[in-house]
Amino acid sequence: EHGHDPAESESESEDGPAGGDRHAAPGDTAPVVALAAPRQTGAPPSGGRRSPAEGSRGRLVGDRPVGDTVGSLALGATVRAAVERRAADGDDQRLVTAGDLREAVRQERVGNLLVLAVDASGSMGAQQTYEWAVRFPEKVKRAASGAGDESAGTPPADRVVPTPQLRTGTVVSAKPDKTIVVRIDHARRHRKYEKIVRSTTKLHVHDETNDANEGDRVRVVESRPLSRTKRWSLVEVLERAK
Repeated sequence: EHGHDPAESESESEDGPAGGDRHAAPGDTAPVVALAAPRQTGAPPSGGRRSPAEGSRGRLVGDRPVGDTVGSLALGATVRAAVERRAADGDDQRLVTAGDLREAVRQERVGNLLVLAVDASGSMGAQQTYEWAVRFPEKVKRAASGAGDESAGTPPADRVVPTPQLRTGTVVSAKPDKTIVVRIDHARRHRKYEKIVRSTTKLHVHDETNDANEGDRVRVVESRPLSRTKRWSLVEVLERAK
């Protein structure tokens, strides 16, 4: 058994475990790391997310002379190289030499390497700002006129109070207390057939004094929600029922 090295333990406690994550202090610069992609053996495909590359597995696509290390020996190519050498040199003593060895070249499909680049110089933002200035020159002029003025800027938008809607209809029911049902008649011409299309809408209206009766012609105004179904209030009775 090997003894424990105190220096190695101290190094791991300062820099973190070997192969683990290291936390950089504020202001430290990140080292530049080269990213190596698998060697391509052919043209990349027109579509998909995986590309052909050399690997230890896959289909056999060729052979080459061996280097310092042999990944997978191509037996057939090695025998052919030995036969050709013996026929050319007339050497009957050595069956296979080191120069006859051939390595199998296999092709497999691997995932593509995607690199995300962050533009910290602001050049991309400058291009977008320029395009925005070309499209909206008036906004650029307004921004330039208020340069240096701390109070300058976009003024707060004025609050626009919507005008309540008014409707005129006929009371069809006045039985509930302080509530009437008003029928609104609509008539419009069809855009394609030019026929008059008639429709009706019933509104639940609040009548505080129970002034309206069934058959009266009344005017109502839009209001805040007064109940589950009432969103309108009675304004006046235009015509009494005969």
